Amino acid sequence: MKIAVPVLDDTLKMAGNTGHTPYFAVYNLKGGMFRSFEFEELRANPKVVGEEDHHHNHDEHHTCDHDEGDIEHIKAHDTMADAIHDCDYLVVKMACKNTAKSMTNLGIKLKKYNGTEAQAGKILTELAAQFT
Repeated sequence: MKIAVPVLDDTLKMAGNTGHTPYFAVYNLKGGMFRSFEFEELRANPKVVGEEDHHHNHDEHHTCDHDEGDIEHIKAHDTMADAIHDCDYLVVKMACKNTAKSMTNLGIKLKKYNGTEAQAGKILTELAAQFT
């Protein structure tokens, strides 16, 4: 099973705003009763390629108010989902309706994280029992 976590960079610190995360850390879930998570790779988020970091605070609240007629915006969310198409789960602190829809369309389940941990690997350990 593969699980993606939106992260800021190779420090693997979780980004708060999934739609504007620069990267996804992809992990493999190993084991049965005693689960562990093996870091596989860092993948760029194609939705934000070309965005300047100072324009987006990755932890700020953002309401995605684009309607279903905004085809270009929807396609941008779809490219983000395509980047992690082989993952079973995406762990999020915050995800807009368009992110959720794009992920659901590819069969990627969202798992909400409300804790205080910042490191992706430790977050996954906290959530381990919730991945089925």
